[in-house]
Amino acid sequence: MNMGEEKSLYIPQGLKVENEIFTGFGKKEMIRALIICLIAMIINAFIFLITKNTLIFVVIMLSSVTASVMATQKDKSNISIFDQIKFMIRFSKNQKYYPYKYLPEWGEEIEKQK
Repeated sequence: MNMGEEKSLYIPQGLKVENEIFTGFGKKEMIRALIICLIAMIINAFIFLITKNTLIFVVIMLSSVTASVMATQKDKSNISIFDQIKFMIRFSKNQKYYPYKYLPEWGEEIEKQK
């Protein structure tokens, strides 16, 4: 290879390290979704004991399963809704520093301070 020639490096996108049940939903996401569903089932059981309404029980249970799968499923950029929320919380906890230096605007003189 001559000095003037460059080799290009091909980096494929979208490679998954783990096997997935369906696109963006693997074993780790399944465990997270099951934990969320168990917590929702416990809360839903208390709601059922109070209301004694089977329709509310079924609707809440089905919606919690659907929401947990949607929140843990990763998109094309390999980020889920939970990951986004974790990023936002971590960013809000970080200290932000916005340096500001006063400069006269539009060529104004700072004679007013004298």
